[in-house]
Amino acid sequence: MDSALTAEQALALAPDGASAKAATGLASDRHWVTLGGDAEALWGECKGSGAKPYQAQVDLAALVTRCSCPSRKFPCKHALALLLMHARGGIGAAPRPAWVEEWLNSRRDRAEKKEQAAAKAAAAQAADPDAAAAAAAKREAARWKRIDQGTAELQRWIGDQLRRGLAAFGPQQRAEWTAMAARMVDAQAPALSAQVLAAAESMASGVAGAPAVLERFGLIWLLREAVVRRETLSPPRLADVRTALGWVYDKDDLATLGESVSDRWIVQGQRIDERDDRLFERRVWLRGQASGRDALLHDYAYGGRGWEQQWLDGRSVEANLRFFPGSAPLRALALEQGAAQPAPRWSQPAVEAIERASLAFAANPWLPWWPLSLADAVPLRERERWWLHTAAGRLPLALGEAAGWNLLAHSGGQALQVMGEWDGRSLRPLSAWRGEDAAQNWSLAA
Repeated sequence: MDSALTAEQALALAPDGASAKAATGLASDRHWVTLGGDAEALWGECKGSGAKPYQAQVDLAALVTRCSCPSRKFPCKHALALLLMHARGGIGAAPRPAWVEEWLNSRRDRAEKKEQAAAKAAAAQAADPDAAAAAAAKREAARWKRIDQGTAELQRWIGDQLRRGLAAFGPQQRAEWTAMAARMVDAQAPALSAQVLAAAESMASGVAGAPAVLERFGLIWLLREAVVRRETLSPPRLADVRTALGWVYDKDDLATLGESVSDRWIVQGQRIDERDDRLFERRVWLRGQASGRDALLHDYAYGGRGWEQQWLDGRSVEANLRFFPGSAPLRALALEQGAAQPAPRWSQPAVEAIERASLAFAANPWLPWWPLSLADAVPLRERERWWLHTAAGRLPLALGEAAGWNLLAHSGGQALQVMGEWDGRSLRPLSAWRGEDAAQNWSLAA
């Protein structure tokens, strides 16, 4: 069977370098009891440590995978091996087994049910738009009431912590902070729960973590004031407040509030984190070739189901993005997506990049990150931490030891183009490259 996927593209889907290496070792007929594929899917049964082989399968249209192995990574090494063998032309056409057909049908059924639910909701709204609008307004008012009560309680609690003093932080205080974080979930402000938990983690380093905690408390206090004054805020600022609370807009909201931008989008870099048990968070950073817009695709996957769409670093994709509203719109949904093509990634001088980021943080103080794509940057290690030397000065890097040495070795002490997430204090590199040769690319996952 012919493949539109190259071996390099298949390995680029790996969640980390260890998975890519393991998949390469499994990309041989001798490890598989059965192998097959057709125009829609790939499948195979791979020998494992148990008596029963692992059943791996790939939906080729969406590059979504599934496997019966216990791996917490996805794609797992078995699904990656299938893609790698397919890219090399090593999987022949075969009749589709029942377990593959069942999985594909279940995916189609879920998609159809989602479409039917959306159509039903649209029909109900069209039949009685006034009633639908009244119901939506009632739900919104009820949520604002809970947020109002919760943020007022949180503001009082922050005042109590500051009066008590952060130096007294210990096991009892950690339990209290965790309870307050849970209270924010009850108040339907989940992002504030994450902020309180992050503040507690900062205090794990003792008094040295106090400045970061005070910064978080200050932003939470500012957010509470914005909640109180929400009736006077502009629509973009109100959108900032909602996002900072964790009140995400749905697709129906974006249809009327969000800006639509069609462009060829370059995949600059991406990051996947495991949040809770089998819950994975992915952030994909894009740059519009014609529009010059930065965009963030932010989604989640649970239970090894994989992502609805795959994005490969160093590729460009013709897509229509719908941006979430805000003072500095960044997050978006991909409504339509074309085929990926190799493309040179974009970078700019550090002075200009940092100026753009500063303007974005000034427009929305609750932004968690802003993408920086820096030209002529050199990684270095000094004072037991990692830095990035640029024409604008040195930027501290949020990078582990292994990844830091890997990036330094990749650079060879020479200048790279480096893309990462900037939070106003440090940069977390996600990808780095030199020229257009794929062999010169580096990613955090590797």
